Amino acid sequence: MRVLVLGSGVVGVASAYYLAKQGHEVTVVDRQPAAGMETSFANAGQVSPGYSAPWAAPGIPIKAMKWLMMKHRPLVLWPRTELRLWGWLAHMLANCSEEAYRRNKSRMVSLAEYSRDCLRDLRQETGITYDHREKGLLQLFRTQKQLDGIGDDTAVLDAYGVPYEILDPKGCVGVEPALGLVRDKVAGGLRLLGDETGDAHLFTQRLAAIAEQLGVRFLYSTSVQKLLTEGDRIVGVQVNGSEVLTADTYVAAMGSYTPQLVKPLGIHLPVYPVKGYSLTMPIVNPDAAPVSTVMDETFKVGITRLGNRIRVGGT
Repeated sequence: MRVLVLGSGVVGVASAYYLAKQGHEVTVVDRQPAAGMETSFANAGQVSPGYSAPWAAPGIPIKAMKWLMMKHRPLVLWPRTELRLWGWLAHMLANCSEEAYRRNKSRMVSLAEYSRDCLRDLRQETGITYDHREKGLLQLFRTQKQLDGIGDDTAVLDAYGVPYEILDPKGCVGVEPALGLVRDKVAGGLRLLGDETGDAHLFTQRLAAIAEQLGVRFLYSTSVQKLLTEGDRIVGVQVNGSEVLTADTYVAAMGSYTPQLVKPLGIHLPVYPVKGYSLTMPIVNPDAAPVSTVMDETFKVGITRLGNRIRVGGT
């Protein structure tokens, strides 16, 4: 079967790899000059099934108002008249109940655990390296109130057998010694033992090279304009103005651009883009660097060790 994958981020490239392994003829299209150049380029570097949780949670509307007033606020929301934004916010608010949070978190944890296990299998069969570590994630709490409020999260972790530890400040310093430099600011932490770290950009580019060896064709610097249809079937993809690419099956892996691509088909995906940021710096003092990754629950910032670098990322 001929398969056309739209997007060469980590999802598109991984899809192409698995499809090629199954014997399909795969072509990947992306507007960038190489794989993994957009959302997969410089994220926080966390592979965190244990930390998987929906933004929509009990108390979030009130927390969001407080975040907007903080000097170093983890949330910025610019007023816009775009109906899609307000529709997305309405869906999010509707899922801020206790029941919805437990349901959605359980789904996310289950899917993320499966995804992490697939990653481990892929690593074993290909030998791929990407500055990865298997040393867990530390969710760091600056206040006792934050630490006392983790009951719903740990209940879901217990239900799915996800290993974790609840740590006091001494325990946090034990697993991340650099926190000893700011121990007075640490109330405690939740350590997720099965979580991992890695450079998504490096992973995506190296997996793309492996996929090429399996026969996957990559068409870079090729912009997807729209899907061409006949009745309820996709018959092609218009790219670079007037060129048309065809296949038997199509995979849309364009991240936050996918909803607009499939909207003419009557498919409405509840996905809205948010802006993230990251800094990547060389480690100059190993004693002050994280061993693995720390998630600051107050400022919603992840601090991750990637080889001899540190990645600081947030959304």
